[in-house]
Amino acid sequence: MKDDMIKMDYNTNLKIGSLFDGIGVFPLSASRYGISPTWASEIEKAPVSITKRHFPHMLHLGDITKIDGGEIPPVHVITFGSPCQNLSNIGKREGLAGSQSSLFYHAIRIIEEMRCATNGAYPVITVWENVMGAFSSNNRLDFKAVLESFTKTDIPMPTSGEWANAGMVRGKDVDVCWRLLDARYWGIPTLAQRRRRIFLVADFRGTSAREILFKARDLQSFPTSCEKGRLSSTITSGLSTQKARGKIPIVRPFQERRMRSAAKDKNKTGFIGSFGRTDDPFPTLLAGSVNYFSFWYEGEEKEGFIRQLTPLECERLMGLPEGWTALGHKDETISDYARYKAIGNAIAVPCAEYIMAGIAESL
Repeated sequence: MKDDMIKMDYNTNLKIGSLFDGIGVFPLSASRYGISPTWASEIEKAPVSITKRHFPHMLHLGDITKIDGGEIPPVHVITFGSPCQNLSNIGKREGLAGSQSSLFYHAIRIIEEMRCATNGAYPVITVWENVMGAFSSNNRLDFKAVLESFTKTDIPMPTSGEWANAGMVRGKDVDVCWRLLDARYWGIPTLAQRRRRIFLVADFRGTSAREILFKARDLQSFPTSCEKGRLSSTITSGLSTQKARGKIPIVRPFQERRMRSAAKDKNKTGFIGSFGRTDDPFPTLLAGSVNYFSFWYEGEEKEGFIRQLTPLECERLMGLPEGWTALGHKDETISDYARYKAIGNAIAVPCAEYIMAGIAESL
């Protein structure tokens, strides 16, 4: 890695491959627990350049539809946060049949090809991440299809008609556990963003999925700066440290999407409710929008203002090292638009770290 973070003292000799890699959150989290990033698949130009900067020795495989799992280097762990546009509650809900979310099946194909080529030795663990809407899309049949893709077993629908936020199923050669994690409860300190995502762990040895996903463990604290030219938080936020001295800052995020929807529907209660309170977490960062918040010092409300989050602040809300998305591998500046999009599509670092810590322990 090009950044200055140090691997934990884990002599794992484990390797990880990352499909739908984005900006390398799974490789970053894995490397912190001694798991070596080996290869990645991503097609977006800016995220690929960002990841190459931080992991210059990682092999980039490109388009997932053109990868043969039996011909790429075998790895112990394969991770993938497949596209969620067709599963999200704010999308068209086309489900796994949608053109983007159907790429999920290419990841399953690659896993099967690798296991076939290695006589079932690799991968040992796979991790899938996706939006909470995957529980309910396509009349709740999509998540059933996800579980059956991993287990190769018919999985009955829950008698309640709804998928629980945590659970476990077993196939012939694999144990699968899933759990809904909200980023606001993870990290040291915890993140200030509400971000609920499904994390699924499939263990082809059938022994450790529960321990990886449900065991309580302490997360380590890591440096926040990833480059020598660390960005100044004071400059980025536009707030004067001198002016703030002795004053109490008030930050109130609000839900722009909810606000627009309520205004369109003339829903006064919903419109008022879209304005956050002082201790509210920031709404989920999204690839297609920028979050706004109001700021003032206590007693100086009339001097307050509304502004959007900066890319650096978005990195902090995801638990990323500061400046992680600022530059590409050729030292080129990444545009704010590309940074917002990449961060909105990313995975909250503390949630990924929790799982990688469990994998390092169990393997």
